[in-house]
Amino acid sequence: MPSGNGPIFPRTRVKAGVTSEEVLKQEEHQRILGVVPNFNTVQSSAGAASLSPKQKWHLAFKSSVDPFVFVADGFVAGLSQARNTNPGFGQGAQGYFKRFGAAYADTADGTLWGNAILPIVFKEDPRYFRLGSGTFTHRFLYSAATTIWCRRDDGSWGPNYANVLGNFISGGISNAYYPAADRGFGQTVDGALTVTAEGVVGAEFVEFWPDISRHLFKKHYAAQ
Repeated sequence: MPSGNGPIFPRTRVKAGVTSEEVLKQEEHQRILGVVPNFNTVQSSAGAASLSPKQKWHLAFKSSVDPFVFVADGFVAGLSQARNTNPGFGQGAQGYFKRFGAAYADTADGTLWGNAILPIVFKEDPRYFRLGSGTFTHRFLYSAATTIWCRRDDGSWGPNYANVLGNFISGGISNAYYPAADRGFGQTVDGALTVTAEGVVGAEFVEFWPDISRHLFKKHYAAQ
């Protein structure tokens, strides 16, 4: 870790007078390029008030029913059909809708367990707390580590049980609706590890997207 940046995981920064409800309302309007939902990200200046169990449920529900989720899963289903992934689903309209249903079930299961149920049980915060400043190495390491190390409701940091266990639980549940050839312990483990790795990529994107955006849309930011 580079010197002069302090610990990888920062102390909780709370903006005076900002409630968790106000922060949550701000998060619900966050989108990348105005389209991709970014509800689970807390910007460095937004405060860090913990969410109540009810708020965790609300955020997970909103993330699961956003229109973009259906579009994205529809695209995933189409790509899967074009590649004939999970051939047990077949082809044609029936095969497509089976793939779409499986893709959405994967998304909903992962969100339910990883962002609502387990964070409530383990008293973890399911959101990503963006650094937004510091050296590239420091931010990169911090972002990657959040998939296995997270902020808790009391402001401390510890193992991200919700994310890791949630990936395995949702992977186990998927055995109920995937073709027989794509079920089993091995597939569940591979799937959970893959989703966890994808989470690292997603966290890095969320951390650095504002920087990339400012570089790509210089004129827009200059006008503002």
